[in-house]
Amino acid sequence: MSYTPTMKKGTAVLIVLTLCAGLLLAFTVKNDKLFAIAKNLDIFASLVRELDSYYVDEIDPDELVAVGINAMLEELDPYTEFIPEEDQDDFRMMTTGEYAGVGALIGNRTGTNMVLMPYKGFPAQVGGLRIGDEILQVDSINVTDKGTPEISKLLKGPANTKVLVVVKRGLDTLSVDLTRKKIVISNVPYYGLINAETGYIKLSDFTTNAATDVRNALVDLKAQGVTKLVLDVRDNPGGILKEAIEIVNLFIPKGKEVVRTIGKLQSVNTVYKTEKSPVDKDIPLVVLINERSASAAEIVAGALQDYDRAILIGRKTFGKGLVQSTIPLSYNSQVKLTTAKYYIPSGRCIQAIDYSHKDEDGNGFYVPDSLRNEFKTKNGRIVLDGGGIEPDEEVESPIYAPITYSLVTRSLVFEYVNKFALENKEISGPREFEVSDEIYLDFVAWLEGKEYDYTTRVEKTIEDLVTFAEKEKYYEDIREDLENLKKSVSHSKEQDLITFKEEIKEALKEEIISRYFYQEGVLEASLKKDEEIRESLAVLDNPVQYAMLLKP
Repeated sequence: MSYTPTMKKGTAVLIVLTLCAGLLLAFTVKNDKLFAIAKNLDIFASLVRELDSYYVDEIDPDELVAVGINAMLEELDPYTEFIPEEDQDDFRMMTTGEYAGVGALIGNRTGTNMVLMPYKGFPAQVGGLRIGDEILQVDSINVTDKGTPEISKLLKGPANTKVLVVVKRGLDTLSVDLTRKKIVISNVPYYGLINAETGYIKLSDFTTNAATDVRNALVDLKAQGVTKLVLDVRDNPGGILKEAIEIVNLFIPKGKEVVRTIGKLQSVNTVYKTEKSPVDKDIPLVVLINERSASAAEIVAGALQDYDRAILIGRKTFGKGLVQSTIPLSYNSQVKLTTAKYYIPSGRCIQAIDYSHKDEDGNGFYVPDSLRNEFKTKNGRIVLDGGGIEPDEEVESPIYAPITYSLVTRSLVFEYVNKFALENKEISGPREFEVSDEIYLDFVAWLEGKEYDYTTRVEKTIEDLVTFAEKEKYYEDIREDLENLKKSVSHSKEQDLITFKEEIKEALKEEIISRYFYQEGVLEASLKKDEEIRESLAVLDNPVQYAMLLKP
């Protein structure tokens, strides 16, 4: 069939009309959305005005609108949040790790606000505040009835300003004059030698300078002769993306893709690559992960796994593959919102929960295993998307006895160690100190008359069995058997204190070491009996096993 000029002209006209129709439709859709936004904002503003005018009681417009905004954002995902002007300092501290204050973590224990951890080298610790000090007064303000956030704000303030803190320690009341300073919390609270050849770096956050903190630790460890390394990102909630990329760059060559972000807008679609020469691209490396390793921590672990640069040991990570950006709003407020998903070098996104589809309770859906896709690492190992980063060697989470859990959660271990610290001026170093039988017997005697009852798992199972038997009309038939079973497994607190003595000793040891050597000491002491550390050493000390784990 031949085409005439008239037919060509008609075809051209049809193409133009189609394009115009498409543009008109796009313009109409956009205008419809803008109109819908304007209409609903007008309705919302009208509603607040009418509530303020006619509601039977006085309302606080700021509080009411904040509730409305937060409820709206909760419909999206847990990471999209409104940050009003008054919360800017707290937000800045979370993202940068910097603030001006006294340098202490405070919290509520046994119904009392107290110092939980003074950071070493900062005003609270240098000025003599200790873990367990009950906070009574800040300057002239009595704070015994105030919440932890209020007390925290009172302790913060411009650098080089004075603040008086009155605390109760045992039976004594102490007044401590402190000078606030700029507090920069290190992302690496501890690093050191596990043994003569193996170094350890604990990375707790990804705030400003995280990569510098890790680099400095790595360089120092190498100078001490380290030839193997354990990087610990367990319990690390993530943070700044740039810091994660630079940390990966410490171990892989320049020009390699670390992560890419893909969202609705072209402006957020970015490929991030390493830009520097690595500090060490060959050192045998283990990365420790667990279910609370998230976001930037998963980027580091996942990228090193995708390049077969490290062995991952521990448990499957949280599964946060979403990227947040902060956008300024009017009146010095801002919104932190999800703008993209991130994809690590193998091409996988490890986001575990689909927030775009929710159940009747408003919860997002976990990606089922049947819908997870396979990807491959550099060496051809199969890895999956949609459910966090899975370790190369899994180590089960420790399970504590109910008595240990009860003693810790009821703050009885904490309270006893407050007494111990008042009675003992010093202890041996973090790696040398052990809870002696004498200390343990003193703790058991101190527990006399204190409430720490609990239900064991076996007892709970029998209770459930009784409930189901009653529902299904079998109870009368097996009542005698169930009663006998209850008696035979009924726990004895006195016996449990003997049975689980070593486990309880470990809880006491950690709490005692924190009083004398702070966060760094607790981390150093944990290296001796940490199961993931033991597995790491087994892998690093066996080059054949290390190599095999990196093969398909």
